[in-house]
Amino acid sequence: MSKNKKSSDWAEAKKRCRLNQADIQMAKELGMTPKSLLKNIPSPAQQWKMPVKDWIRDLYESKFGKVIQ
Repeated sequence: MSKNKKSSDWAEAKKRCRLNQADIQMAKELGMTPKSLLKNIPSPAQQWKMPVKDWIRDLYESKFGKVIQ
């Protein structure tokens, strides 16, 4: 996969999941892909599901003990 394709996938995930650069960095360190982030966007019927931004922060904090600011 070319570098442009990878960066455009991350840009799309950043926009649709309302993430900032720190959230993207945390997701990459957790080994996530843009596709996995997009699959986990909660639908209106999934009220129990956390927003992707909060989900990434929760996983990162539980694994590394802190959140990147």
